[in-house]
Amino acid sequence: MTDRPTDPARGYGTTARVLHWLVAALIVPMIAVGLLMVRPGLERPLGDALYLFHKNVGSLLIVLVALRLVWRLTHPPAPLPAAMPAWQRRAAGLSHGALYALMVVMPLSGYVRVRAGGFPIEALDAMGLPALIPRSKALADAASGLHQAAGWALIAVLALHVAAAAHHALIRRDGIWRRIWPPRAR
Repeated sequence: MTDRPTDPARGYGTTARVLHWLVAALIVPMIAVGLLMVRPGLERPLGDALYLFHKNVGSLLIVLVALRLVWRLTHPPAPLPAAMPAWQRRAAGLSHGALYALMVVMPLSGYVRVRAGGFPIEALDAMGLPALIPRSKALADAASGLHQAAGWALIAVLALHVAAAAHHALIRRDGIWRRIWPPRAR
């Protein structure tokens, strides 16, 4: 499959599909780890390992989401099928917009929370990248609140996204699912 503009029957190009599933494969464990690492009574070594994973994968997600946004802006998706009801088109547009916004807010607010809190991000530190945020308890607290609220919003919108995908794949069988799913070999 090429990365030329797509038609409704073919769906997204290979690059868009790879970025979609790579980001999804990282976000799902990030949510699980994020929920687990803040549980009270967690053993210190496990908590440290979870924070280490969360911070460093979050840094990778900043890059992948930026690539995904640039790709999406320069390679618009094929139009939705004409038979799709207008309300579903609007809902799809709103949910995709919310997902992109939350995929930007989550890693950036996490970065600000960690750096303003004076904590390391080991992968970035190993590359010699300086902290771009000054230490500030007030900023760290604000970023932490935003990160937590956006995390719950991401869980809700992602659940809606997955439910809609399942509805189109299993009930309507209208080809929407195939637009993003890896293509079958022919």
